[in-house]
Amino acid sequence: MLEIQNLTKVYGKVKAVDNVSFLVPGGQVGILLGPNGAGKSTIIKSIAGLLRHDGQVRICGLPGRSMEAKKIFAYVPEIPAMFEALTVREHVEYIRKAYNSQVSDDEIEFILKRFELWDKQDKLGNELSKGMMQKVSICCALAIKPKVIMLDEPMVGLDPQAIKELKEVITELKGFGVTVLISTHMLEMVEGLWDIMFVMQKGHIIGSYRKEDVGNKELEDLFFEMTGGGK
Repeated sequence: MLEIQNLTKVYGKVKAVDNVSFLVPGGQVGILLGPNGAGKSTIIKSIAGLLRHDGQVRICGLPGRSMEAKKIFAYVPEIPAMFEALTVREHVEYIRKAYNSQVSDDEIEFILKRFELWDKQDKLGNELSKGMMQKVSICCALAIKPKVIMLDEPMVGLDPQAIKELKEVITELKGFGVTVLISTHMLEMVEGLWDIMFVMQKGHIIGSYRKEDVGNKELEDLFFEMTGGGK
């Protein structure tokens, strides 16, 4: 479970996020939507612990800033950052040891092969394309076997095969009871994945929909219905 309570972030005299609250239950996929400047990135960075903020973030009932919460939380940023002098495999091993992960060598092999990185294990961080860095970031997140995972525009830069694999991974994580939050503007990419959507506008959550309540309505139609926009 991921719970946000009264989250507020102020830059100078500007409230980028104003008293936002929402919850993604365990085993469900939440989608955070909104136009540029709506406050999505601020919320994502606040949840990840990268920004100081008012309000609370709770991960499986634990305070978001606590070490216990951080051990079960994974974050895939929109712009992945690699260590230039570490190889692909060393990035994964670094995360594995930092989190004292119980993931096995066979599981690491499976993850790397799944995202077509097995034969690229020895490539250095400064040799990777944006798409490859994104895949390494995803593999590192999966290597800790998180109970809550947050992905910020995870499909930008990925090739079609990697997008397909990531969608399958998200579905599998959901089946294992993992909480997933995805921030994106690529509505078509998450159409078949979401359980609950939250729409942001000008620093506020202006509404939400649960998939079970909207029947066969498409995500794009629901988004524009709430924001008053159009195709």
